[in-house]
Amino acid sequence: AFLEIQRQYGSFDAYLWRYTGGSPLPPGAMPPPASTPLSEEISRDLKKRGMQYVGPVIIYSFMQAAGLVNDHEPDCFRAPTRE
Repeated sequence: AFLEIQRQYGSFDAYLWRYTGGSPLPPGAMPPPASTPLSEEISRDLKKRGMQYVGPVIIYSFMQAAGLVNDHEPDCFRAPTRE
């Protein structure tokens, strides 16, 4: 499944970033959830492609680690700056 995604989208990275329009999702006003509708959508798609161990919580954690979503609190030093 992974290699098929790479063939279809050029890279696994490109496959994931297409879900966010190419930009990290902005931080929200509430604490980060364990999963989101987007992580559930990606999880369903990867499972349909034959991948295992890609539940919505794992996918959301991966999205955080890969920078697809930035859910740092506004006063955190890692939060995006607003100029």
